[in-house]
Amino acid sequence: MRPTHPGRLTGLVVVVALLSWAVVRQFYSSLPIMPWTAVPTALLLALGEGYTGWTTRARIARKPGTKPVEPLAVARLAALAKASAYAGAVLAGFFAGFMLHTGQLLDRETPRSEFFVALGSFLSFVVLICAALYLEHSCRIPKEPEERREPR
Repeated sequence: MRPTHPGRLTGLVVVVALLSWAVVRQFYSSLPIMPWTAVPTALLLALGEGYTGWTTRARIARKPGTKPVEPLAVARLAALAKASAYAGAVLAGFFAGFMLHTGQLLDRETPRSEFFVALGSFLSFVVLICAALYLEHSCRIPKEPEERREPR
């Protein structure tokens, strides 16, 4: 499995934002009110992935007081991180598109409140993407120092 490229995630956010902006622009009046629950959900997921990345990094480095980590568990965590990064990018793009549309309607009360919900959701999913990339980075095997390597 190759590392996730932040450029691909950024491109995905931009493409989904433009698509969702086009859809929201057409159907905004018939859409239900946007719930605020995405904000704490994404932040809790980010917190969990960040903590898991921190502990996994310590376990892979075999810091004192930590148990060794199973290689299959590290592979599963890396797959979780990759999936979370891409899902976070899609959802961040959706909320960015929603912000693009409601940002033009800030003089009305309902679109203004939805703009701030979309902004909070967008930022929460950006934090989730960062936590997922950190978890993925934490699953890498550290390189050995030069003095510990055996000559070939």
